[in-house]
Amino acid sequence: MGNELTVAVLGPGGVGGLLAALLSRAGHRVICLSGEETARTLRTDGIRIHSAHFGDFTTRVEADTQLREPVDACLVTVKQTALDAALARVPAPALADGLLVPFLNGVEHPATLRARYRPDRVAPAVIRVESTRIAPGVIEHGSPFAEIDLTGTAVPRSRLDTLAEALTAAGPATRVQDDETAALWAKMSFLAPMALLTTRYDVPLGEVRTRHRDELTALVEETAAISRASGGPADPAQALDRYDAFPPSMKSSMQRDAEAGRPLELDAIGGALLRAAERHGVPAPVTARVVRELAAGPGAEVPGSR
Repeated sequence: MGNELTVAVLGPGGVGGLLAALLSRAGHRVICLSGEETARTLRTDGIRIHSAHFGDFTTRVEADTQLREPVDACLVTVKQTALDAALARVPAPALADGLLVPFLNGVEHPATLRARYRPDRVAPAVIRVESTRIAPGVIEHGSPFAEIDLTGTAVPRSRLDTLAEALTAAGPATRVQDDETAALWAKMSFLAPMALLTTRYDVPLGEVRTRHRDELTALVEETAAISRASGGPADPAQALDRYDAFPPSMKSSMQRDAEAGRPLELDAIGGALLRAAERHGVPAPVTARVVRELAAGPGAEVPGSR
């Protein structure tokens, strides 16, 4: 990779649109991959960002319905529920030697992607950000930060470092993490309890941590035990402290999906947790009950074994 990268972004929504715009503004060539209608809008109008942190700006991007040429990296920023359909836009021969960088919730997707693309080019990433697509090509970045952990057990370190440097220079502080399992489970351990309970009770985080404190604590402890058994970090007290530090009005992306009537990432989060618990013999009765109750609700994808 040279100084200027060619980066594809599969799914230019809240996260993908923000990263596409920041990379384009920094001088990299960006190709957004989406449906024809969104692609047409992006080709005509570019991407508009509203952000107190990065500023308000509009930048040009290329857009297509499918990857048709090699790129340095392809950022996968769709929801887990849309992953299978979206990957049809990225044929493995077209990606060739490019990195595939999934920004997906859960812990099971790297194995799925490595079965389809070059295993030594799959570089899972975790992003901490609040960013929402309010219309095609219009992104609202709400958090006063955007931080990325980039991993990839078998990926050459130089490839990871080059992409991390480009991302950091464009805006989001990006670190390369040596332990892929730990990075993915650190995100899962923090995300799952908040996503499951805010969605289950349809209330923001502030109400979950007061009215449903016992349930939140139990979920955090179960998730930490599953993470530890899976080779990830486990610090339930730290997770609770972080929840307590967030604004009480904060909602999870799963809760926002439920409010909008979109499919829930219940299988990628709750289902994956329960499959890991079963594999390692870790009891998770509260997690199982909350997932079961959510699966019975509207719009839920019922978790199943894989």
